[in-house]
Amino acid sequence: MQLLEIGKPLRLVSRDIVRPAPGQLVLRVAACGVCRTDLHIVDGDLPALDHPIVPGHEVVGHVAEIGASAATDAFSIGQRVGVPWLGWTCGRCRYCRSGRENLCDNARFTGYHLDGGYADYVLADGRYCFPLPDGYSDAEAAPLLCAGLIGYRTLTMAGDAQRLGIYGFGAAAHIVAQIARFQGRQVYAFVRPGDDKAKAFARTMGAAWAGDSNEAPPELLDAALLFAPVGALVPAALRAVSKGGTVVCGGIHMSAIPSFPYELLWGERRIVSVANLTRRDGEELLALAPRVPIRTSVEIFALEQANEALRALREGRLNGAAVLRLQET
Repeated sequence: MQLLEIGKPLRLVSRDIVRPAPGQLVLRVAACGVCRTDLHIVDGDLPALDHPIVPGHEVVGHVAEIGASAATDAFSIGQRVGVPWLGWTCGRCRYCRSGRENLCDNARFTGYHLDGGYADYVLADGRYCFPLPDGYSDAEAAPLLCAGLIGYRTLTMAGDAQRLGIYGFGAAAHIVAQIARFQGRQVYAFVRPGDDKAKAFARTMGAAWAGDSNEAPPELLDAALLFAPVGALVPAALRAVSKGGTVVCGGIHMSAIPSFPYELLWGERRIVSVANLTRRDGEELLALAPRVPIRTSVEIFALEQANEALRALREGRLNGAAVLRLQET
């Protein structure tokens, strides 16, 4: 399913399967999560590129062909692996050299610069693929690869905050809430005003309180995580956190943040953003997932239904994550 023009539906096309270069893997895709970043690409919130885009960066696949090199020695034909958003980094810029490959000046991202998992087969750099834990079906594993990884990085930015607010209770939030509860934190969920279904879903994921995003929580928070791409929630979250609290913006795109009085920020409150992920984030999250254990809530679509899945995400009709399933395994 390919994006040929920003703002237009994806189209089903036929392509030849690309042979792997040394260090690359060809994967037969079993499932691919549908992420809000895919929606930002399709809707033009991210800069348009000069080539057709095959979206999808929560890819679960089985190794079909290996481009022999030291980078792929650990992989075997038929092995199940995951492909995340971070698809390649240069290894030379100051960010890569300082352990911050998520900020690489020359990074290439799966489903954006590189063809992604809305396809039968995907080509991936073996250095950026992860073995996946047992105990998850292919569809259940897919959301871990972005909603889980970016959510986990967002959570770590909150430090040891005990009272944790989560704004926007979708794919990332329902995973983060489970991790936070496993770590002994209290979770307060904020949803679209009047969305009682989302409030009930948040409570099933362990939220101690669930309310509208324009409500104040019953007590001040130590940190707030924003997964909804709504800039107006930044000052709302600042009002909800106590002195010394942190507001973490976990998305790749957000609408404009309105001006707000300095007293909302004063008291050593801070606002930080999360950009992409590192391979270490992936290793840590995928090792943690079976211990929690994280259980992902997924709604299944066929590959040809990718536009329908994106529309459901855009309209806020999903509890948990949408996943395209390409194989029955």
